[in-house]
Amino acid sequence: MIPVRVGGIAIDERSKSPVVILQEIEGSRVLPIWIGQNEAVAIHMELSGKKYARPLTHDLCVSMIETLKAKISRVVITDLKDTTFFANIYVDGGSGAVAIDARPSDSIAIALRSRAPIFIMDKLFEKSVAENITPPKTERTAEERAEELRRYLEGLNPEDFGKFNPEEL
Repeated sequence: MIPVRVGGIAIDERSKSPVVILQEIEGSRVLPIWIGQNEAVAIHMELSGKKYARPLTHDLCVSMIETLKAKISRVVITDLKDTTFFANIYVDGGSGAVAIDARPSDSIAIALRSRAPIFIMDKLFEKSVAENITPPKTERTAEERAEELRRYLEGLNPEDFGKFNPEEL
């Protein structure tokens, strides 16, 4: 497993979809994951230190887990199948951690709120390129998307993305 941090939230200019950027902590690779608008707002709020007056869903999940004297020990982005990423949230109630299947975007939002580390399985950096991960709703052929994605990922830097602004959604 590779430890990563959230490099930020960006908007893919082609699809206008939010993208969460995961960066290796001790390396230079990045993994973009296209996510929904609600999850992007939740991640952005936590990254920017903003809080709503009442708890949002991810805040509520963390609060319930902590109230039950458990803790989120880690989040792992585990797999990629047909352009869909999978993740597990590991909750430790004292007798060992239990893996809970979850979407990566929700997992990341919960990890940020609970200060839990985020990991990516080693294979995913290469697998994301091999499975031609592209933003949703593109109209290019599969070959065009694959070539564009290869070029895109080879030169990807977090600074290449625009800053995420939830008011633009």
